[in-house]
Amino acid sequence: MNTAVNYKIGNEKLVKVLEGASSHLRGLLDRQGRPDGALRIAVVGGGCSGLQYKMDLCDGPRDRDILVPSNGVNVVIDPKSALFVSGSELDFSDDLQQGGFKVSNPNAVVTCSCGESFAA
Repeated sequence: MNTAVNYKIGNEKLVKVLEGASSHLRGLLDRQGRPDGALRIAVVGGGCSGLQYKMDLCDGPRDRDILVPSNGVNVVIDPKSALFVSGSELDFSDDLQQGGFKVSNPNAVVTCSCGESFAA
């Protein structure tokens, strides 16, 4: 039985994790007991501008994913979502109202005030 996962290695031209996001992500993965895990970023339909980010923690890449090591953490992105996030930066904010992981995306032509939805 072949259990090897077929994935590509990407670089920070696809997505770059800034220091604030990286330290918060490391803490979350450690608390979950998966220090070698990754943050999965996907772009899905929905939100007020047509597309929105979906993020969750995972153990690692799945078939056809792109794995991007950045700032001491791993990000995994499926090939379709990669088309939309290329050149993005991931940051983290502690703000009570707008806190959480934030994607700064140069491809977004329309963004909404919530910062979680965009159009490309």
